[in-house]
Amino acid sequence: MRTTLMKLLSGIILGAVLALGGTYVYKNYFCPCNNAMAETGDKVVKLGERVPQFALKNQDGDMIDIMALREQGPIVVEWFNKDCPYVKKFYGAGEMQRLQKQEIDRGVTWLRVVSSAPGKQGYLTQEEAKAQHDASNASHTLLDPTGEVGRMFDAKTTPKMYVINHDGVLVYSGAIDSIKGFDQADIPNATNYVVEALYDLREGREVRTPQTTPYGSGVKY
Repeated sequence: MRTTLMKLLSGIILGAVLALGGTYVYKNYFCPCNNAMAETGDKVVKLGERVPQFALKNQDGDMIDIMALREQGPIVVEWFNKDCPYVKKFYGAGEMQRLQKQEIDRGVTWLRVVSSAPGKQGYLTQEEAKAQHDASNASHTLLDPTGEVGRMFDAKTTPKMYVINHDGVLVYSGAIDSIKGFDQADIPNATNYVVEALYDLREGREVRTPQTTPYGSGVKY
């Protein structure tokens, strides 16, 4: 009887633990092996939610903390793969570099994140990241080889774009613009959702198009 009761109580306790495991539980840790520091738990960041603290090493090997950056103004987060034809569309035309400079001059921090795993297309060593960064106008190129931060943002394509406001809240998630494909001739005719979102923030109003369907190549986790 006592054994049966103990088994019953153990089952109840285990069920409660598993139920709690499905909720959002922050975890703080630093792992030199993946160059990442985050409080991610198991939850994907969603629109209207505050982005958890995370830090990644940049092209110079410096740990970049997003919570410190947001105090400077809005943040653009761009998922980057140098070999993706959709990424090449914008960088080959010089459009992404132009946008980066334009928005950084307006007080925005522009982060490029590389979540390609070692041995996969688009993976960058720190030295390679430095060379790629020098060909851009981004604030930082961040390395996420374990894909932890990419999964936190549910980044599935490159380029996938996010805008975070000065309160650290995710206010835009989706495609960079309105015309899918990798034809550079489409760029001038497309609505750029990132520029639009940043304009709305400067005007002190809600982002008119907070979410769109991203397009591009799959992130190589």
